[in-house]
Amino acid sequence: MKSKLFTITLLLLCITSFSQNSIVGKWKTFDDKTDEAKSIVEIFKIGTEYYGKITTVLNKAEKDKVCIYCKGNDKNKPIEGLVIIKKLTKDGDIYTNGTITDPENGKTYTSKIWLDDENNDLLNVRGYIGFFYRTQQWKRI
Repeated sequence: MKSKLFTITLLLLCITSFSQNSIVGKWKTFDDKTDEAKSIVEIFKIGTEYYGKITTVLNKAEKDKVCIYCKGNDKNKPIEGLVIIKKLTKDGDIYTNGTITDPENGKTYTSKIWLDDENNDLLNVRGYIGFFYRTQQWKRI
């Protein structure tokens, strides 16, 4: 009996450890200027690619906003439910070759994301235009 309990405990620890090293899951985003919690983004995997969707807008006054500046199929879609991270692929510990859209201005950037080296509950999210970039840190929920 002790052997089975030990095996189950070890298995659960391994699963928990593995899940904490993945970007898949829910992340809280923050406003760059005010540091106020802004939204919840759920990152998920389809095939070999990773996507991120805004599942919750945290500011009640902005809950019904739409992406008026977005292009293509995303134009005038509600921000809550909008897929903002598209087609990231894993390259070692970094996820690259995808895009991220800022629903505030509708601009789409080349993206790179990675878990923080010291804290797997922090996600570094970087958007690029040429050599210029901006990085945010999101917190795992």
